[in-house]
Order: sequence, then structure tokens, then C-alpha cells
Amino acid sequence: MGKTLVAYFSATGTTARVAEKIAEATGGGLFEIQPATPYTSADLNWNDKRSRSTIEMNDESCRPVISSRVDAMDAYDVVFVGFPIWWYVEPRIIDSFLEGYDFSGKTIVPFATSGGSGLGKAPQRMASIASGARVLSGKRLNASVSQSEIDSWVAGLGL
Repeated sequence: MGKTLVAYFSATGTTARVAEKIAEATGGGLFEIQPATPYTSADLNWNDKRSRSTIEMNDESCRPVISSRVDAMDAYDVVFVGFPIWWYVEPRIIDSFLEGYDFSGKTIVPFATSGGSGLGKAPQRMASIASGARVLSGKRLNASVSQSEIDSWVAGLGL
């Protein structure tokens, strides 16, 4: 496996815990994709049509601002990109992240946390945004995933 980065957006901490396990399995660096304006619990209320997350997800062109950048993205060959599933795809802040760098020649491995929803069309959407990258199909993981399960999944990717 080439030099690896595990970049993730975590709204409630679940994705962060999974990202840490992937970083351990890969020996990769960690980068938290943090919004410039943090999400509140009200922002994350998907049942509220006026919540920030609902408004963002209903606007295909929405690109939330990220608070910081990855140093030396060019040095990474493989980038795991993690997020909670929102409306059966990646949150718009992931689109902001993907549009912020040149992923040409890199491999992107999506991973998502969800109680039940799969990745949906997220890998295909991510591939269209990160043109020139090889985007794998990825995997849905839950909060209780063990380190050995992560290790096996990462090893099976053949990176």
C-alpha cells in the first residue's frame, strides 16, 4: 500500500472512531474534515425540513466550507474518505473536500457509517467529482466494527 491518508467527516463521533481503526490498519495519517461552521444538533435533525443538513442535501450545488486543508496531499497515493450516510449518499462537505484537491492517479476508498443504509450512489458520485481517481466501491461500517474486521477488510483491498 502506498502512502495512505484517512480523511473523514464525523457529525457525532461514530465515523471518527472507525477512521481511527482504519488508520491503525493502514499505518496512514488521519485528517478530520471539519466544517468552518460546526454543525449543531438542530443542524443535524434530518426530520426538520429547515435544518442545515436538509437544506444542504436538497441543494446539489451546496459546498460547505472546510476549516483546514491537508498538508502535502500530493504525497498520498491512497485516500480513505469516511462519512456518515446522509440521504443515501455522502454529505455535501465530502464533495467540498473532493473538489478541493487533485486526486488524479490516486485511489479513493469510501467508507461510511450508518445504522442500516448502504453507500448508495456515493462511490459513483465521488468518482464523478474526483476525476482521474480510481474510486473503489467502499464499505458501510457500523460503530461496533472490530479492529480485526477492519484489518481484514483493508488487507482484502489489495492496495
